Amino acid sequence: MTITSDDDIKGLKHIGHIVARTLKTMGQHLKPGITTLELDKIGGEFLTQQGAKSAPKLVYNFPGFTCISVNEEAAHGIPGDRIIQPGDIVNIDVSAEKDGYFADSGFTFLVAPVDPAKQWLIDSTQRALKAAMSVARAGKKLNQIGKAIETTAKKAGFTTLRDLTSHGVGRALHEEPEHIPNFYEPGDKRVLHEGMVITIEPFLSTRSQYTETADDGWTLLTGAGNLSAQFEHTMIITKGKPMIVT
Repeated sequence: MTITSDDDIKGLKHIGHIVARTLKTMGQHLKPGITTLELDKIGGEFLTQQGAKSAPKLVYNFPGFTCISVNEEAAHGIPGDRIIQPGDIVNIDVSAEKDGYFADSGFTFLVAPVDPAKQWLIDSTQRALKAAMSVARAGKKLNQIGKAIETTAKKAGFTTLRDLTSHGVGRALHEEPEHIPNFYEPGDKRVLHEGMVITIEPFLSTRSQYTETADDGWTLLTGAGNLSAQFEHTMIITKGKPMIVT
């Protein structure tokens, strides 16, 4: 999507605010003993109260309002009877639609007690997102996003999950530009332009570079013992800093 009016900006900011508040609400309820299904219901009820629709349900008939992925699960985890344990890494990905506009955001939480190694992974992933947003400017090559993410990951001692990418968003959950890599692709000549609406969502991993789909057909696994983290914002590209709507 490319912004064409103030109404577009207002619409994106509105759904982006709802998505951000949903994530915050779910995070406040995240604690040992809660199941991922219980957590998902909290998110789903909040979205409904705001007049928004779960994008995974709407677009893909996903069996949950949100995606909740724990430890070795990198993304698209189906909410169910898994009980959150002390020390778990929990990624919550919320995307929603209202009035024809979509926004997408994700946040990785570390359940107490805090393990310094796990915290380093989470902090490094947040730094990767900030580094990528700092180079996301109109007129710049799109591949600078992946370069910034990969550089940050390597400095911190991590890899990136190469099959999980950022993407265009706005009037649909996934649209052009599709597949914005989490690593540097020198041959990618695509250029960011003013008003373009995209997500940036680095996935940093302790060891694995690729995921495998679980038997449930949805959950993306990184392998036994591997951990990953993701942070994601929806934003509008400008000549300066991107306008974050989530």
